[in-house]
Amino acid sequence: MTIQETDIAIIGAGPVGLFAVFQCGMLRMKCHVIDALSELGGQCAALYPEKPIYDVPGFPAVEALDLVRHLAEQAGPFNPQYHLGEQTTGLTRLEDGRFRVETARGTVVVARAVIIAAGAGAFGPNRPPLDGIEDFEGKSVFYLVSRREAFRDQRIVIAGGGDSAVDWALSLAPVAAKVMVVHRRPKFRAAPESAARLQQLVAEGAIELVTPYQLHALRGEAGKLEQVVVRDLDGVERVLGADILLPFFGLSTELGPIADWGLNLERNQIPIEPTTGATAVPGIFAIGDVASYPHKLKLILTGFAEAAQAAHAAFAFVHPGEALHFEHSTTRGVPV
Repeated sequence: MTIQETDIAIIGAGPVGLFAVFQCGMLRMKCHVIDALSELGGQCAALYPEKPIYDVPGFPAVEALDLVRHLAEQAGPFNPQYHLGEQTTGLTRLEDGRFRVETARGTVVVARAVIIAAGAGAFGPNRPPLDGIEDFEGKSVFYLVSRREAFRDQRIVIAGGGDSAVDWALSLAPVAAKVMVVHRRPKFRAAPESAARLQQLVAEGAIELVTPYQLHALRGEAGKLEQVVVRDLDGVERVLGADILLPFFGLSTELGPIADWGLNLERNQIPIEPTTGATAVPGIFAIGDVASYPHKLKLILTGFAEAAQAAHAAFAFVHPGEALHFEHSTTRGVPV
């Protein structure tokens, strides 16, 4: 077994974890980054890679994969070591005060501090209770959209009433042959601007609303969907001709082994000191969606700020007794 030593072990390679690499690098701290997913970007890249994000400073709009690419490029000069496709299974403190991080593949990283940027943890879709849906999954039924072009000229049924359902209806309408949105009530839980845009496209005939209905059955052969049967509260059925079903009923998430690390989890989140990211365990910090404190805004830009704060707080563990003289990047540039 090879033990790899570093200054900071970052658990999570999503946007916030990647920005933490940059912030640590600016303070002369080397990082190893561990993520259960096989690619950089975390849930941002896995769930909505082509979805535009509008609230990242400096980008009027940026697709998730482009944001991840820019963040990886920004972190690149500091040569982070990535351990992708590896779930963190163990975290223990050694006698010398450092932390031993272990993964399911047997990788061992020893670090002076740990930054947890695990988002919501491991995730999976909430599947609708439809008989035989497994036969269509991955062929005609998908729980995320990787490429819009894969659905060009298809008849698409989108089920759900939240942001994901509405946003993907708006995004796919220009490329699909037809987009139908099934929801149990006429009102949607999406951002007001998105809901208004949806209604506009409905009025223009670009999207069809199928309300108030719920999914009832799927019809097709050999994984190829032909019809989606929906039913209202009175038992009245409609049959929708469809090639693709996209059910968006949220994700089931769990933090896995992180729950056993003595971090005093509350509702699957880690309470932190908001100005430093410090957890209940000295030397372990949490940032991004996994971190919790009163009145927090769950935004990517909030996570970016937390990454900077955690990096500065972790400096004392990596360089004990050394004063940190903070300089702006415009003053010092990017150190090599």
